[in-house]
Amino acid sequence: MAVFKGAGVAIVTPMYDDGKVNYDKLGEIIDFQIDNGTDAIIICGTTGESSTLTHGEHLKTIKYAIDKTAKRVPVIAGTGSNCTETAIMLSTEAVSYGADAVLVVTPYYNKATQKGLIAHYTAIAESVPDTPLIMYNVPSRTGCNIQPATAATLAKNVKNIVGLKAASGDLSQIARTMYLADGNLELYSGNDDQTLPILSLGGIGVISVLSNVAPRQTHDMVMKFLEGDLEGAAKIQLAAIPLINALFCEVNPIPVKAAMNLMGMEVGPLRMPLSEMEDANKEILKKAMVDFGIQLA
Repeated sequence: MAVFKGAGVAIVTPMYDDGKVNYDKLGEIIDFQIDNGTDAIIICGTTGESSTLTHGEHLKTIKYAIDKTAKRVPVIAGTGSNCTETAIMLSTEAVSYGADAVLVVTPYYNKATQKGLIAHYTAIAESVPDTPLIMYNVPSRTGCNIQPATAATLAKNVKNIVGLKAASGDLSQIARTMYLADGNLELYSGNDDQTLPILSLGGIGVISVLSNVAPRQTHDMVMKFLEGDLEGAAKIQLAAIPLINALFCEVNPIPVKAAMNLMGMEVGPLRMPLSEMEDANKEILKKAMVDFGIQLA
């Protein structure tokens, strides 16, 4: 059984002006997401600024999200690290809190070989043997690419490695991965602008930045596709392209936090080294939001 089908939100981590995590606001956003059709909460991923959270903050944020969600939808905890032992620690703690699955990014900076990736993911999966693990492939950020044969080997030989968040941008690679996995891999789009193409290759959902500001539309787009309304799904995907482009005109999550603040959600600032959005880009973002039907505060 799939961890989820549909649109999962790669949720932001709200912060106070002094940079501390704003858990009350996180709770409000989780309720907003669930009330608007989001199918899963992905906590402490890239969009959640996990790379600048302390281990203590990281774990507290995961636990808060699990407790607040209260099994209304699955919670998938971002527990990846470039250190295998750290990823094991984060994963086992998240599972002890009740995480429904873990999302594990490829090791960044030290750039594991394919042999190293197999060992890394196997060790993490074996530390949480009863919990689904979704691999996260985003080579533009990590400098490390899960090759199709590697993903297929892990999916076929490690029982709880069940999924792949595909954010390579390479549809040919994703197609070959699904061919080699031969039905053993749940595929999620990791790029909002490629959601429908990835669904057409056997995907069952998206782990989405767009969902932070347009949860209902993102959910509807995926479900229309899965239910056979390809024209309706394509209409939403294409209409969202200018907004998606604006949400990635600076490095994620700079634009999405700006967008949420423009909506009056008060998610606060970013942690350095991320900086606030450039004024010219913010104007582009505002126009894209309004054109997509999002009301500004």
